[in-house]
Amino acid sequence: MELAELGRRVNATAHLTGDFVLRSGQTTTEYFDKYSFEADPVLLDEVAAAMVPLVPAGTEVLAGLEMGGIPVVTALGRHTGLPCAFVRKQAKSYGTRRLAEGAETKGRRVTIVEDVVTTGGQIVLSANELRALGATITDAVCVINRNDGTPDPLTEAGLTLHALLTREHLAA
Repeated sequence: MELAELGRRVNATAHLTGDFVLRSGQTTTEYFDKYSFEADPVLLDEVAAAMVPLVPAGTEVLAGLEMGGIPVVTALGRHTGLPCAFVRKQAKSYGTRRLAEGAETKGRRVTIVEDVVTTGGQIVLSANELRALGATITDAVCVINRNDGTPDPLTEAGLTLHALLTREHLAA
């Protein structure tokens, strides 16, 4: 499927208008309800298939961020064959007490997987925590980047963002 058509389908499924507050605290009149396209198994599978070329060579583990990155990383892992880690916003105080469940990230080259990026704040927080636990992280991939380029916090954290869809794709 062509990227323009995929962008149109994601936009038709997930684009909302109104007054919304984003995780970053910013307010907006446009919102992408990621759960709408993530809950559609056919559309999510097409999104994941289109994301495969975005995964940097040498990636050993895909790390999906709680909560929206989890369905995306699972679908992407299916298409790449790469193992997946599921990264919590905070390690639980019981069970394994791990920040990342699933595949081991320590000593491995990890690419972070996110759904929608505005400032990249959660990517930076999670990347720093995973790095402190021994992961090597230089890249993140996302379905939608709401910006014209890579947000400054990601660049400042030494991360390169690879986005499947941008505002241009979604506006087409």
